[in-house]
Amino acid sequence: MSSEKEGGRKRKQSGIQSSQHKKTEPCPMAESSTTSSNNGSSPITRIPQDHLFSILLLLPVESILSFAMTCKKLKSLAYSDSLWESICKRDWGQTPVDSIKGSNHLQQLPWKRLYQQVYQLDSVFCRRLLVESPDGDGILPSPRASHSLNLVSGFLVLFGGGCEGGRHLDDTWIAYIGNNFRTTLKWQKINSGIPSGRFGHSCVVIGDSLVLFGGINDLGIRQNDTWIGQVTVHEKLGITFSWRLLDIGPIASSPPPRGAHAGCCIENKRMLIHGGIGLSGVRLGDTWVLNLSEDLYLGTWREITAQPSPPPRSGHSLTHIGGSQTILFGGRGTGFEVLNDVWILDASEGRWRWSQLLFEIRNVPQGFSLPRVGHSASLIIGRRLLIYGGEDSYRNRKDDFWVLDISSMSCLKMQGRSVNENRTYRRMWRKLESKGEKLNCRSFHGACVDDSGRYLYVYGGMVDGLVQPADPSGLRFDGESFLLELVMQS
Repeated sequence: MSSEKEGGRKRKQSGIQSSQHKKTEPCPMAESSTTSSNNGSSPITRIPQDHLFSILLLLPVESILSFAMTCKKLKSLAYSDSLWESICKRDWGQTPVDSIKGSNHLQQLPWKRLYQQVYQLDSVFCRRLLVESPDGDGILPSPRASHSLNLVSGFLVLFGGGCEGGRHLDDTWIAYIGNNFRTTLKWQKINSGIPSGRFGHSCVVIGDSLVLFGGINDLGIRQNDTWIGQVTVHEKLGITFSWRLLDIGPIASSPPPRGAHAGCCIENKRMLIHGGIGLSGVRLGDTWVLNLSEDLYLGTWREITAQPSPPPRSGHSLTHIGGSQTILFGGRGTGFEVLNDVWILDASEGRWRWSQLLFEIRNVPQGFSLPRVGHSASLIIGRRLLIYGGEDSYRNRKDDFWVLDISSMSCLKMQGRSVNENRTYRRMWRKLESKGEKLNCRSFHGACVDDSGRYLYVYGGMVDGLVQPADPSGLRFDGESFLLELVMQS
């Protein structure tokens, strides 16, 4: 019996020593007895580095980090700056990467660290922009709300909106931004009267043009016309901007008239709209897509029908997040309640599908309220939404910033799983700290992000004002401009 025990102990010790020996080999993850005995290396380490580089770019970040843990040689490749620059291009696009390269305080940082900081974003820095007219005549855009603000071909374009007394505006203004942010805006008035005055319209950028749809005038008349706006830079005439009515065929094939709806550009070639306030003040819940000819002279509207779908609403946001996905958030429902639900519209596989994205409200910091209407939702670097401002059901305006992080959905797509599953996303929301100048609480403002996804321009909106006899609500329309920079620590 004792000899059997002794033999068992020896076999066990031999097994432990053998296991310990294997752990010291260079690459245990792909080891085979044949190759190890021949040259002591793993087959995967003999794959050319450029091939490994290409393979890693096909993997999600979590898999790349796991790959780096296998051995020193592969860790060196998986942590290389060139690989992480390519990962940033893959996940953010070329323009944000070029913007970071041109930033003095960011260009010296390793790309892996920059990638981490983008997804750990915790604050924005706000500065008030100075405004002036190019001719020095002091004529500037008047305070307004429910207008449109877009950045196209390097120009901020401001159109329409509502102002004091419930009146509409019909003026178009442009200010050159270029590739770099500026601390002073030089507004130039282009024209008035075309399109007709309105507020609560939608206006999106498609290529180097704007597409505008709908809106409400000061008589309460809802519109359903579609316009194309284009910036032209002439060598002799200078900068011009023109609007023209888009030919969309029979009027019966257009979406019903509406205002306070939401719109966005999808795939850089089509316009998508949803909801709004229709005739007789009825809130709508329909979705339409506008297909355009290459020369932008013809367009065809088509209604998208899918069940389930978001309930009717107005004053919500609709933001395309790349690929086939678009996010809808918030707004005011049919019972005048203010909403905080999140829906995703997926157009993959040749069909349109709406799905509600559930989140755990307990993960929202106490004391902060998510439901809002009249907010802005902008796609920022890292394929996330920056939610700013808006108002709650008591018309209390907000000055808070939130990131709606949809990276978890991206992981599901990369894993071949559908985002339509009945899932609860725990970490969808994160509140950002506001640094720099204090912004007034506001709603129904205009906001647009630059091509890099790092700078957000904000203009106007309804803000809290001093209560005056002529204005018992204490509301006032704002005419200030702000630049918000996403703060990435150096």
